[in-house]
Amino acid sequence: MLIMILVLVTGMPGAGKSLIAEAAKRLNIPVICMGDIVREKAKERGLPITPEVLNKIATELREKYGADVIAKLTLEKVSKLNQKVVLIDGVRSWSEVQYFKNKCKDIVIVAIHAPPQERFKRLLSRGRKDDPKTFEEFVKRDERELKMGIGNVIALADYMIVNFRKKKEEIIQEAIEVLKEVIKSGSRS
Repeated sequence: MLIMILVLVTGMPGAGKSLIAEAAKRLNIPVICMGDIVREKAKERGLPITPEVLNKIATELREKYGADVIAKLTLEKVSKLNQKVVLIDGVRSWSEVQYFKNKCKDIVIVAIHAPPQERFKRLLSRGRKDDPKTFEEFVKRDERELKMGIGNVIALADYMIVNFRKKKEEIIQEAIEVLKEVIKSGSRS
């Protein structure tokens, strides 16, 4: 069992997980993005980084190796860091949370929330290759995320940050305060 605090960050696409990651970086907490694991697999296969390709790869991996496979691949990276606290960006299912709980002494879940229309606007302006281009694509992506079980992770989070009608810096500062509390007190579960 790893003796460290894992901060598991969850939220629907465009909710602001990257702002929590920015807060962690400001506190010198390493950040591992679970989505990067899937993007790396796409690159290894020479495939384009599109929502369809990433969803297909993530689904294939889960079907072949189990629902917690991306958590396993993520923890391989985490275990090499030798840090007291590590933030994992992009937890999407309760099976991933359970895997981390079974492998690490302290787990804290931080969820970030924003309304769908706001998230869609953010994704359009972000312009990452795998972001939806239409509201219909956005809704389909949300549905896929919810089928994976992200709603359960959000609902059972130890901390909830609402990212709506606030400036980015306000959210980052709120996340810094949450992370400081986590470092000071460890797991809440």
